[in-house]
Amino acid sequence: MNYVKGLAAAALLALPAGMATADQGVTDTEILLGEVEPLTGPPGLLGVAHNLGVRLALAEVNAKGGIGGRQLRLIAEDDGYVTSRTIQSLRKLIGVDKVFALTSLSGSGQALASMPIIKQSGIPAMVPIGPLPPLYEPPSDNIFVVGQSYTEGMHQLALYLAKEYPGAKWGIILQDDDYGKSLGEGIEQAREEADINVVFETEYARGQKDFASEMLRVKDAGVEVLIAGGIISENIAMVKEAEKLGITPVIATFWPGRVPEVLKAIGPASDGIYGVDYVAPIQSEAGQAFLELARKYLTEDEVARVNRYTMTGYSSTRALIEAMKGCADDLTWACTIEKLETNPPIDTGVMDPIGFGPDNRFSNSGVTIMRADYETLSFAPVGE
Repeated sequence: MNYVKGLAAAALLALPAGMATADQGVTDTEILLGEVEPLTGPPGLLGVAHNLGVRLALAEVNAKGGIGGRQLRLIAEDDGYVTSRTIQSLRKLIGVDKVFALTSLSGSGQALASMPIIKQSGIPAMVPIGPLPPLYEPPSDNIFVVGQSYTEGMHQLALYLAKEYPGAKWGIILQDDDYGKSLGEGIEQAREEADINVVFETEYARGQKDFASEMLRVKDAGVEVLIAGGIISENIAMVKEAEKLGITPVIATFWPGRVPEVLKAIGPASDGIYGVDYVAPIQSEAGQAFLELARKYLTEDEVARVNRYTMTGYSSTRALIEAMKGCADDLTWACTIEKLETNPPIDTGVMDPIGFGPDNRFSNSGVTIMRADYETLSFAPVGE
């Protein structure tokens, strides 16, 4: 979706005046939080994992007495990765359920379309799933974006690949929306700094299932480095099609697909696929410590669904919780926003410490280039 059109559509659905108040969602015994994410369909691999991370952060603080003696409770809405449902869910959470704060606005396009309703309401909102520059440039008082932009992540990944495979022929397949546009901008930045020879470039429609035509063109162009800019199912389809055609370009995907289920679905052909991320791999020391924490508060089946989005959901919610703790005696939106702005960076152990500032609503986390290991269904930083 073009984000300008999305913003215009969302503005028509903005909250009526008086529907939200700065102390809603807070009682003597409870603090009510809300979030929207895809919990069904292929994107549900992301949304369910994120939800587990938020629940983990809440369970951890609740076990220690909550905030000011109040227990935290979460209402999660499934938008199926459909923007109109995102807006509908947010209106319900803010205006009907009266949640105190939001832990997710769903994916990047959905978050962009949600900005008018969130800014008008004034509710504190965390954005840990789809960090895009228009979400934090210029900064909005009550919207806090955690992670790294798609543009900068792809910029660093492309620079690395250009250095590792000098003179290679590149192919680029991107999604025809804000996500794909951001990845494309990152590649363009890298092309200004490095010698990148692009011999094939195309876009596809979100949700596309058949990539036979695109991959045949990749083969005919002699592509040696392929940027597979899909989310989950699209990347799986691209790599499987390359395998069917008997071609073996160096393949790089992005962090939405850096989950074990993608490697499992692709099979042995996933071994060696490049990725980039701002959170630690599960197989790392930090990742294993995170799993131990998860086992304390989640069921065995839930722990099996933990992935990188669990870490981002947990880390972002921890930052929100620390801000609310600082306002325990007078828990309002204004106080929470001030604490998010002024608190020292919060170290969650799985990514760079999360901090913001008076004119900064973006954590700007550092990224690491990684490679897939099919045998362990995981990624490891290059060189390890």
